[in-house]
Amino acid sequence: MRVSIHKNIANPKLFKEQLLSWAQQFREVVFLDSNSYPQQYSSFDCMLAVDAFTSLKTDYYNAFEDLKQYQQNTKDWLFGYLSYDLKNDIENLKSNNFDGLNFPDLFFFQPKKVFILKGNELEIQYLMLCDDELEEDFNEIVKSQKSKVGSQEAIIIQQRISKDLYIQKVNKMLEHIHIGDMYEANFCMEFYAENAVINPLEKFQKLNGISQAPFSVFFKNYKHYLLSASPERYLKKEGDKIISQPIKGTSKRFADLAEDEKSKNILATDAKERAENIMITDLVRNDLSHTAQKGSVEVEELCGIYSFLQVHQMISTVTSKLDPKFSAVDVLKTTFPMGSMTGAPKISVMEIVENLEETKRGLYSGAVGYFTPEGDFDFNVVIRSILYNQENKYVSFSVGSAITSLSIPEKEYEECLLKAKAMHEVLQ
Repeated sequence: MRVSIHKNIANPKLFKEQLLSWAQQFREVVFLDSNSYPQQYSSFDCMLAVDAFTSLKTDYYNAFEDLKQYQQNTKDWLFGYLSYDLKNDIENLKSNNFDGLNFPDLFFFQPKKVFILKGNELEIQYLMLCDDELEEDFNEIVKSQKSKVGSQEAIIIQQRISKDLYIQKVNKMLEHIHIGDMYEANFCMEFYAENAVINPLEKFQKLNGISQAPFSVFFKNYKHYLLSASPERYLKKEGDKIISQPIKGTSKRFADLAEDEKSKNILATDAKERAENIMITDLVRNDLSHTAQKGSVEVEELCGIYSFLQVHQMISTVTSKLDPKFSAVDVLKTTFPMGSMTGAPKISVMEIVENLEETKRGLYSGAVGYFTPEGDFDFNVVIRSILYNQENKYVSFSVGSAITSLSIPEKEYEECLLKAKAMHEVLQ
């Protein structure tokens, strides 16, 4: 059981900074920030969960069943992540590539303390075992100062796949497309630094400041950190309504308004980008149909253009009504990994990219989010994100692009560098 109280916050922007600063003392932290981005399915401006009362940490084997049991038995707030490699629980697949991060495949926790901010209204929910700390904590939060950042050593970022090797690998993927093994695949590459000492909070604040994405996340599990400026929702459940919003299609932002508008219009009419988006929208429709009431899968918006601080993106919205015989976790299992980060047909693509990529994806291209006590959920797609293992001083970010029969390898490489720009800027 939880104690819930409401408070009025005069300066929500300042309070978000204070909340995140205060949270750093805890071993487990999930801070979700919508950055006031105008979106139809937003539930809050920011949410913070800290301090595990119970938790679930596991490798991919039987992971979805373990999560289902945990979620149904707890019937409380749960925050955490699904790594891309949970594909191996769903299908007969492997992840044998190099992994410098060593995050668990799945991690969720039941927080003692939850804060939900919407406009000027703050709701605080504490488990009854610690509700006597609520007022004292709130007073501490509003007195919190922005943490001072000490000097940090320069980080040398390396690229796991060279430009020449990238082009060779994309040409190999085009061969697979031409002989019919697949028709679209998301191919990813890693940028990394070894012996890296960073201040995760400071790097997140910088990344979030230059991106202001609607699904931003600061995640901490002891020495494991995710600093995410994701623009993409994977999946949301509101009652019996399921919402998926895949992104496929990217173009540059420009300081010059006319140039910027031109870039946006080119994206909207680009045959390759539209084909990418429509293929993945079709895949998402198929994925949702596994748990949907008959005839309830709909495309609410096809190839909508949305602008973010770093890039313009093409986003579609697909919805369904959940058949009551399926659980919340069933919806995740039958749609994971998300189509925008795999391609089509899914299983064939996952096998091919495993052979061509050089790095285990891990949490990159997985999902971070939460379950509500009522069994609803909301998860992002982990892209535009920095991952950091503080213990072994390894920092990593990955980017990818969709390869189709119309792909020009050099242009795909340029798209990857465009997507990597914000993370590069933050780490250097």
